[in-house]
Amino acid sequence: MEHTRENLTSSGTKTDLVDVLRTLFKWKKLIVASCIAAGVGSAIIVLLLPVYYKATTTFYAISPDQSTPELIFGEGLNAPQLYGNENDIDRILTISQSDELIDFLVDSFNLYEHYDIDPNSLRGLFYVRRQFNGLYEVTKDKRDAIQLDMEDRDPELAAKIATAARFRINELGQALIKKTQQRSITTYLQTIASKEEQLKTLSDTLERIRRDYGIFNTEAQSESLTSLASSTETQLSSHIAKLEAYKAMGNRFRDSVAIFEVRVAGLQEELNLVNNRLAKFNEGLSSMYLYTRQYQEANTSLSYDKERLKQYQAAYSADIPALIPIEEAGVPLVKSRPLRTLLVLAAVFVTFLFTVIGVLLYEAYQDVDWKAVYQGK
Repeated sequence: MEHTRENLTSSGTKTDLVDVLRTLFKWKKLIVASCIAAGVGSAIIVLLLPVYYKATTTFYAISPDQSTPELIFGEGLNAPQLYGNENDIDRILTISQSDELIDFLVDSFNLYEHYDIDPNSLRGLFYVRRQFNGLYEVTKDKRDAIQLDMEDRDPELAAKIATAARFRINELGQALIKKTQQRSITTYLQTIASKEEQLKTLSDTLERIRRDYGIFNTEAQSESLTSLASSTETQLSSHIAKLEAYKAMGNRFRDSVAIFEVRVAGLQEELNLVNNRLAKFNEGLSSMYLYTRQYQEANTSLSYDKERLKQYQAAYSADIPALIPIEEAGVPLVKSRPLRTLLVLAAVFVTFLFTVIGVLLYEAYQDVDWKAVYQGK
């Protein structure tokens, strides 16, 4: 029984295929005529299509590390990276597809006139951008290189636009980096101005302390005043001892007593002056040390900031590219589209396919009462 069922199934399949072939051969003239008409019609149409040429330029994104002062002047801990990472590639791709770049190219090459678009129309900008984006493409390949393609009917113009686009992308990429550097430069200028003002305040304070407390050289003055006070005190003690000795010898040494009384009084006054100067010196010494240390620290910090400012200004002035070109956009010699043969073959194939389907459906359902179906009978 199973063998009989298999034979019936096989026989039914063969019958269906034969019926299909019978139907196709029945309508072969229509099918062939439709394919010929599609081929001729599509050939005429594709011959009327404009020819486009594609110019291609390829480049790599550069790492912003190349513009970092720390790495340029050898102060970084790591070696600078030459090629950019995924974030740098994304930044270049974003610039490549920005309206700022497209508008620049549109204005530079007068593409309104080239694309026959009225620049004064309400949607002129929208139409010219749409037309341009249809001919312009930027992609990243599997080796992380960025490929820029530009199509145009004029091969020389396509090459010029592709080259100009790459140069403009480089300029915009540099501008982003320099904008960041400019913010750093502005910050350093503000910081330096603030620290210079601080240094001026500290300098005025130190000058006031020197004037009020008579401090000009802390180490030398401290040593000299201490030594002078000790020497004066020693002389005073010696003269007092001599004065007492002369007094003990009676009136015959009254002249010597008078002399030494004057000397003792003078040394006492001198010692009082030295002690007062030393006390005043010591009173302002702690403030002097404090403000001197602050002045030195602020001056060191200011010198460091000025050096960093010079580095940032040097990096800002340097012409460090944002990308490395790998392949220039040469003038294309072969058209990129239309692929006329493929278009004609595709039109013929689609026509053949739909004609066959239509013929089969017509043969299968030609006996159906479509009116009754429509009325639900």
